[in-house]
Amino acid sequence: MFRLETEVDKERRQLLNKWLRDDNTARSPRLRALRDTPAALEVPLEVWALDADDRLAAGLTGRTWATWLHVDLLWVDARHRGSGLGSRLLAEAERVAGTERSCVRSRVETWDFQAPDFYRKRGYEVRGRIENYPPGITEFTLVKEL
Repeated sequence: MFRLETEVDKERRQLLNKWLRDDNTARSPRLRALRDTPAALEVPLEVWALDADDRLAAGLTGRTWATWLHVDLLWVDARHRGSGLGSRLLAEAERVAGTERSCVRSRVETWDFQAPDFYRKRGYEVRGRIENYPPGITEFTLVKEL
């Protein structure tokens, strides 16, 4: 017999993460080999654009892991959209990931009303599409070879 709980529990989440990581490592020779390399570390990558008054004009947050750059967030203030600033942030993140962290690919998720065309124009290809996530919106997963 089991009792189910729905509370948020940081300690249990960390334990679950460790157990799943251990199981995955035991079951996959490729993950075992990866665990012994510098690429196994997940490292944050952030690029910020500040205006002349040191106010945040744009930013990109992501992380590198297993020779991949994963772009989590990319935002440009409305006053600066269309100026190429977003492209500069993305290019810098790709440069750092590729030259300093040995990444060979990049991935990003974006919604249909956000920026799929922005990423396509910069060499990303749609690899996944989820309709109605959330309802009425399509989410795209895009990938690029660096």
